[in-house]
Amino acid sequence: MAKKGESERRRKGFMESKTIHQITPGELRTFMSRHRESDYLLLDVRQPEEYTEAHIPGAKLIPLPELEDRLGEVSGNRDVVFYCRSGKRSRAGAMFASDADHVGGALYNLTGGITAWNGETLSEFPNVRVFEQAQSREELLLQAMDLEKGAWRFYRTLLGRFGSEPYSHVFELLAKEEEAHARLIHHHLQKAGRVQPAFGEAFEGLEGGLLESGESLEDAVERMEDLDGDRCLHLMEMSLNVEYAAYDLHRTIAEQSEEEETREAFWSIAQAEKGHMRTITKAIRMCGG
Repeated sequence: MAKKGESERRRKGFMESKTIHQITPGELRTFMSRHRESDYLLLDVRQPEEYTEAHIPGAKLIPLPELEDRLGEVSGNRDVVFYCRSGKRSRAGAMFASDADHVGGALYNLTGGITAWNGETLSEFPNVRVFEQAQSREELLLQAMDLEKGAWRFYRTLLGRFGSEPYSHVFELLAKEEEAHARLIHHHLQKAGRVQPAFGEAFEGLEGGLLESGESLEDAVERMEDLDGDRCLHLMEMSLNVEYAAYDLHRTIAEQSEEEETREAFWSIAQAEKGHMRTITKAIRMCGG
């Protein structure tokens, strides 16, 4: 039998469990667009096979049966948004987290789960293997910068192929944004403490042969040739997928990193990807005309 003091502490802990807020898919999209990447964690509590079939970009996977043993990965003052297929498992996950003293942020449960989510989803796990040779923060950032060069080359190729189309200026804008994004990463490299060549020299020397999805630039360009129907729409969707994969990958690297400086750098990179997504979604209105 528990001692009186222990029973009182347990009752007090139960009474002080955090409130679990319900959040609709529309509210979640607004929430994600208005918050910095370092301010929240999107947590998928389904099984790995469900995650690889489709997940919300940027979501971290911790299956519900593992959650209580891995709550240390959810610690801190960030808000946490839980989701599953329908909202039932994630509600349980949020309840487990509500009793943890080290989970300091607000807790949300996605109403209706991913079944109700009508935003973008991605299949497969984020392609972290593109970073497998990188060990230090500098190496991680150099690889991230090379991936930005790959995206820049992708958009420059689109501009070269479809430069006479009325929507081609979008690819020119995206290429400029990718270069600006690479400059952001170069800034983080300089902050890492190592002497770096000037941005122009560094960017010129990068190969840029891969996209963040892990697909080679060559394969992505080859897929352009097979597009039919509304080519504008298909190209914008291809571009969106590039940016969602980049966002997903950089958030994942941030979550996996143990160094605070590395996490902050990759959260800022993921934040910048949102601007690219907005550019593309606004451009879609030009398609189908």
